[in-house]
Amino acid sequence: MKEIYLDNAATTPMTPAVIDEMTTQMKKSWGNASTGYSYGREAKLVLENSRHVLAQSINADDNEIVLTSGGTEGDNTAIIQTAMTRQNLGKHIITTAIEHEAVLKPLHYLEEQGFEVTYLPVDENGNISLDDFKAALRDDTILVTIMSGNNEVGSRMPIHEIGEILKDHQAWFHTDAVQTYGLLPIDVKRDHIDLLSTSAHKLNGPKMVGFLYRRDGISFPSFVRGGDQETKRRAGTENVPAIAAFAKAVSIDSPEEKQKRQERYYHFKQLIVKRLTDAGVDFAVNGQLDPHALNHVLNLWFKGISTYVMQTDLDLAGYAVSGGSACTAGSIEPSHVLTAMFGEDSPRISESIRISFGALNTEEEVNGLVDAIIEIVNKLKDIKGVED
Repeated sequence: MKEIYLDNAATTPMTPAVIDEMTTQMKKSWGNASTGYSYGREAKLVLENSRHVLAQSINADDNEIVLTSGGTEGDNTAIIQTAMTRQNLGKHIITTAIEHEAVLKPLHYLEEQGFEVTYLPVDENGNISLDDFKAALRDDTILVTIMSGNNEVGSRMPIHEIGEILKDHQAWFHTDAVQTYGLLPIDVKRDHIDLLSTSAHKLNGPKMVGFLYRRDGISFPSFVRGGDQETKRRAGTENVPAIAAFAKAVSIDSPEEKQKRQERYYHFKQLIVKRLTDAGVDFAVNGQLDPHALNHVLNLWFKGISTYVMQTDLDLAGYAVSGGSACTAGSIEPSHVLTAMFGEDSPRISESIRISFGALNTEEEVNGLVDAIIEIVNKLKDIKGVED
């Protein structure tokens, strides 16, 4: 049985071109980029050329890109180091109720250290209100950390509007762009972003590599203590082959390719919703069908069918989907995103699955998924009918 992967918000497979680049650099550029002899100089050249590609992808300067191990490190660095460095200016931070755990857990740690965090609520589409944001903003706010797009339901945050509000405020603006980078256009200058986190493995790159954009003028000590790599901003020997592979993945994701994928993924979402509706399946979309949303993510509530049953039956049919964020999928805790959207008593929390598309998925695979869902729903109906 062929297995079909539809959990690309969790991670993505490395494409052949990216694998080729990484293996080539593993053979050629294995030297330590901090050394001064030929092996190190060759690795350093690859590192800096890759940094340039990454910087150009978000309209940043090369010196504003700090290589990291991924989104979690980037988020922790931006949040904790900003708070510790700027606490003399205030101890208030603003975020949303639906951030990734890589943002929420550092914030919980800071609350234990005496910082105050405002968690903006969301509506049933997973969107925040700019009026709520303006009301929460205070003179002693030192950091605003709001994701670019949500990993469970695909809602997009008003990043440009927030940046415009904050451009003359003391608060630094951080966004977790792990889900949007590689899919949507990002311009840190246009949007007045101070700090931005990314991860390579969400766009067909390798795991354990990403970058933190730090606007020129942003200063705080390295979160990881050790050597003086990354101009003393991040300790640890750079994984040059992985960074080169990351840059390769980014170079493949041209603006035209991003637009094509957004349109294709939106078509996939419409296809799934139409076919399930035509088949009489009792379901609802968690969030909204919006061509401007994160169209690789589709979260569906199958009424009366537990997440575990649907996910397991789809797995047995050869389709890999998620019950929510892969980073909390092993947890018995309900989705904090769906809880924030619908309330803790909503049946959606325990009866929903997340489908997320990637560059390699085809319409044939999506149709196969819908066939499998319809078959599972009808089978469960028959079982329930026998029991009744």
